[in-house]
Amino acid sequence: MKLALFDLDHTLLNTDSDHSWGEFLVNEGLVDPVHHRQMNDKFYEDYKAGQLDPIAYNEFVFEFLTQNTPEVLTDLHALFMQKVIRPQMRPKGFDGIKKHQNLGHDIVGITATSDFITAPIFRAFGITEIIATNAEVQDGKYTGKVAGLPCYQKGKLARLDQWLAGRSVEESWAYSDSINDRFLLEYATHAIAVNPDDRLEKLAIDQGWTIEDWSI
Repeated sequence: MKLALFDLDHTLLNTDSDHSWGEFLVNEGLVDPVHHRQMNDKFYEDYKAGQLDPIAYNEFVFEFLTQNTPEVLTDLHALFMQKVIRPQMRPKGFDGIKKHQNLGHDIVGITATSDFITAPIFRAFGITEIIATNAEVQDGKYTGKVAGLPCYQKGKLARLDQWLAGRSVEESWAYSDSINDRFLLEYATHAIAVNPDDRLEKLAIDQGWTIEDWSI
């Protein structure tokens, strides 16, 4: 297998889809604006600092999912895609994916953000194999809990290993912007730091990794 792994937030997108979802809920008047924005911003700062508690954060995000039917959530996500996400989809992200598709590589979207938020976004990029933090569903409804291991930091490697299920990888590429993905980038044969944060940029320079600007 030749495998291309794409992070989503600030890699394929010009924004963070998780934080943007919280802002979308505030702007649509669907949550308490002061409390929700305060918590959303706090967790986002924790993520950027590499200190996020992924269980606590995702349970905060999933609380809204428990309060609405799947039909309502589907309609809201479609509006979120239209208003927020599609304008932030990077053309160079599409180009990177297309390059690997043309070479016949297996392509996986891999993200710490929940499957509820990210699966439709990855599919809009043409990626159908998705590894994300999973929102637990029972009897067709969200429970508010995380199912299995969060797909965050070293958890990305563990979840990737589960996905591979013993299949061997001959060569791999990993694309990410964040120091939180250093383990994924270290795993890959070819590490590409896309518009990296300061700490990832330093690591990429030290390791001789490729650095690319997809924001243009």
